[in-house]
Amino acid sequence: MKQMISLALALAMGLSLAACSGKDAKNTEPTSDLAYVQDKGTLVVGITEFEPMDYQDENGNWVGFDADMATLFAESLGVEVEFQLIDWDSKIMELDGKTIDVAWNGMTLTEDVKEAMECSNPYFNNAQVVVVKADQADKYQTVDSIKDLSFSVESGSAGMEQAEAYSLNYTPAKSQANTLLEVASGTSDAAIIDYLMAVASTGEGTSYENLTYTVSLADEQYGVGFRKGSDLAEKLNEFFAEQYADGTMQKVAEKYGIAEKLVEQP
Repeated sequence: MKQMISLALALAMGLSLAACSGKDAKNTEPTSDLAYVQDKGTLVVGITEFEPMDYQDENGNWVGFDADMATLFAESLGVEVEFQLIDWDSKIMELDGKTIDVAWNGMTLTEDVKEAMECSNPYFNNAQVVVVKADQADKYQTVDSIKDLSFSVESGSAGMEQAEAYSLNYTPAKSQANTLLEVASGTSDAAIIDYLMAVASTGEGTSYENLTYTVSLADEQYGVGFRKGSDLAEKLNEFFAEQYADGTMQKVAEKYGIAEKLVEQP
């Protein structure tokens, strides 16, 4: 009888261990980012409001070159796209904490970014430019002429890096869109934003007809950032190459008036 009880206990313990083992295996996250994204069924894209890359249309849908391409990339992976507004200064923390799967928002490929993230190939040429009120633009055409101005720059952005590089007086803002509000309202004398945004957002026929851009401070390129070591970066490079070869990237860029800055994909 004791032998039968011992055998029953041993069998029960074995079944329990097997069940726990199966549960642990089921809860183990996929080892690759691609598998992780496909398993959960969504690609969460970290963005800020940044016309013409990511902004909302009259129906509240996220549109723009980056938004459109991110949607197509998600479709190619067989998942849904989800756009998540983030504090751009916290993008690396958001990636590492898996709050987002990708930072895709006209991101400048600085050395710090490339060291902290797994980045795609460059896909757009860009520059950091100074934005001022149009009726004062004639006074601010050189780097020396802007040194006494008060600037608004997006926190954690390439614009902030340029403000620091030139020892300019600046106040961080939540987004590049907010920096334009600061200049338009007179809270700041100037802003430093991406050239592509300046083209889309300032001057005649835009939301800020009374603003314009003048001095160019730095040439740069855009890339897309994933978690360090992510296999999604190479997957996106393949996607970009395909979309460039069949003309899709060019058509999307033309839709937003920025085709001349598109980088040919290898």
